[in-house]
Amino acid sequence: MTQPLWIISAVAFWIAAWSLNEWLVRQKFQSDALNRTARLAVPILFGVTLLVLWEGLVRGFAVPSILLPAPSAIGARLFSSLPILWADFRQTFLKSVLTGYIAGCGLGFIVAILIDRSPFLQKGLLPIGNFISALPVIGVAPIMVMWFGFDWPSKVAVVIIMTFFPMLLNTVQGLEASSHMERDLMHTYAASWWKTLLKLRLPAAWPFIFNALKINSTLALIGAIVAEFFGTPIVGMGFRISAEMGRSNVDMVWAEIAVAALAGSGFYGLVALAERAVTFWHPSVRGGRT
Repeated sequence: MTQPLWIISAVAFWIAAWSLNEWLVRQKFQSDALNRTARLAVPILFGVTLLVLWEGLVRGFAVPSILLPAPSAIGARLFSSLPILWADFRQTFLKSVLTGYIAGCGLGFIVAILIDRSPFLQKGLLPIGNFISALPVIGVAPIMVMWFGFDWPSKVAVVIIMTFFPMLLNTVQGLEASSHMERDLMHTYAASWWKTLLKLRLPAAWPFIFNALKINSTLALIGAIVAEFFGTPIVGMGFRISAEMGRSNVDMVWAEIAVAALAGSGFYGLVALAERAVTFWHPSVRGGRT
C-alpha cells in the first residue's frame, strides 16, 4: 500500500468509526443488554480508531520508528517479549505497586481514624500531610533507594509515601460528610463513638475513600516506575524503559508503556467495580444504573 493510500484509509476509517460512535451514543435500546453492549462498544471503537489512525499516519508520512513506531511494530515486539514483560510486570506491579498500595492506603485510613479522635492531631498532622504530599516523587525516590536498597522494598516505600496522604486527607474529609442532625440522632439513641462511626460516619465516607483508592491506583504505578529509574535490579518496568531507551529500542519502550497502561486501567477498573458494589446506595451509582 502506497503512502498516500495509508493516510486516506486511516482518515476514512476514522470518519466511519466516528459516525458509528455518534449513532451509538444516541441510541436507547429496549434491551438492557444491548444498552450495556453499546456503552462498552463506544470506548472500544474509539480506542481502535486511534490505533488505526496512528498506524496510517505513521506509515503514510514515513515517520522514523525511532521517533514513533507503528502500533503493529509495538504489538509484534510485545508478543515476542512476553517473558521479559511478565518479569517486569511481576517485579513492578505485583511486588512494588500492590504491596505499597495496600500498606499506604491502609496506614492512611488508620491514621485518619486516629486524627478524627484527636483534635490535636487534626490541627498538627494535617498541615504536615499537605506539605509532604506536595513533595516530588523524583526527589523522594533517590532517598528511598539509599535507605532501603535497590530492590523492590525501596519502591514500596515510594508508593507508600505517594498513596498515604491522599487516603488520609480524603478519609478525614469523608468522616465529616455526615450532617450534625444525623449525629445528634445517633447521640439521642445513646450510640457510642464506634457505633456511630460504623453505622453512620464510615458509610457516608465511602465515596471519599473510594475516590482516594482510585486516585492511588494510578499514583502507585507511576511512583513505582519512576522510582525504578534511580536504582533497581535488572528487571522492572522503569528499568526496562530507561535501559531500552538508551539502546534506542523504542518499540520495546512502547511495549512497556502499553503493559503499564493496561495494568493501570485494569486496576482502576477493579477499584471502580468495588466502589459500585459498596456504595450502591449513592446517587451517583444509582444514577449510573438507570
